[in-house]
Parts: sequence; C-alpha cells; structure tokens
Amino acid sequence: MPKIKHIAIATQDAAKTAAFYKEVFGLREIAQLESANANGFFLSDGNVNMAILDFQNDAVAGERGKDYSGIHHIGFEVEDLEDVEKKLADHNSLPMDEVNKALGVGMGGPRHDNVEIKYTGPNGEMIDVSAHGWVGTRGFD
Repeated sequence: MPKIKHIAIATQDAAKTAAFYKEVFGLREIAQLESANANGFFLSDGNVNMAILDFQNDAVAGERGKDYSGIHHIGFEVEDLEDVEKKLADHNSLPMDEVNKALGVGMGGPRHDNVEIKYTGPNGEMIDVSAHGWVGTRGFD
C-alpha cells in the first residue's frame, strides 16, 4: 500500500520555517539543501520527510512559481512504480513534464534522492511518486 512519506512546504525564508517545525514539533534536521533549483532543509520525525524549500526558479517550482508560500507537493512511496504510473494514467494524471525536465528526473533519466517523478493530482496539486523514498523516512538510525 502506498504511504505518505513526503511533504514539501515552499517558503521564501527556509531557515525561519525550518526553525518553527524543529522548535515546535521537535522535527530533526536531516540535511540542508543548496542548489540552483532550491535552498532549504529536510526535516523528519523518523517516518515522514518534510522539505522546507526556497525555490530559486519558476521552472522547478511549477505553475505556482518560486514566490509561492504554502504546501507545495505531497510524496507517496510506492512498492511498484510502474503499477502506480499505470493507475495515475488511468485516472488522467499526467507527468508534470516541465517540472520533471527542470529537475532532470523521470523520462528515463538518473534517479535523484528525494525526488523521482512528479504528476498532477485531480485538483492540479503536485504529487511526487517514489519507489526509493526520502531521507528520514525509515527512522533515524
């Protein structure tokens, strides 16, 4: 059964947002991200990876753009990526080709940690699907 393992929050102040979730809810900082696409932090409760992202360009941020703040996407870890991709297609959920291209994921490219392929949800939300999971989703040890 697919499991929610990843939530991404877009913000223009990643340090302040990460501090809030660490101080209020006790999430642990697993990694820090600095790239041409996004800066931020990966936090975890040992089960779910929460990405706090300050997007650096609109292509990677998707249709909301890099200035959007709020929940950006949700990630599901699945046992069989091909099976889930077929189910997504059956429900008219298409790969987000522009975002996937900007990230260099999906479409037969190399696999990256913390992102595998993005799809559209029924309301236009971004869904991240992974067979490999995210850092901090299998405990801390």
